[in-house]
Amino acid sequence: MALTREEREQFLAEPHVAALAVDGGDGRAPLTVPIWYQYAPGGDAWIMTGLDSRKNRLISAAGRFSLLVDRVEPTIRYVSVEGPVVDTTPATVELLREISARYLPAEKVEGYVDFAWKNHGEQVIVRMRPERWVSSDLGSV
Repeated sequence: MALTREEREQFLAEPHVAALAVDGGDGRAPLTVPIWYQYAPGGDAWIMTGLDSRKNRLISAAGRFSLLVDRVEPTIRYVSVEGPVVDTTPATVELLREISARYLPAEKVEGYVDFAWKNHGEQVIVRMRPERWVSSDLGSV
């Protein structure tokens, strides 16, 4: 059964690891990779990635990407969202801290942020405006 707008937005706002998919270019399948993301209901979704990464180059070329999140308990549920890139800006340590706190235990955040900021190279924030949604809850099949 399809989710309501409120249900799908709330589910996307939960801290799931997403599968990001973007056109892979000439003769290639779509690039699909796991990624951390941030989203609040009614807003844009955003990811952080390396400025020089293949992912960022492909997203820039395509001008859009999709995110898929799912779970299997307590029910089988998924939400897929696709939309255009609406902004790309340099990452900040504050945004790295925000997204890290979404996924890591509180006591691990600062250590991870310090390491990532020093070692992951230049990062960018890519914001996507949700435009098309596909969602379902299959219950406890």
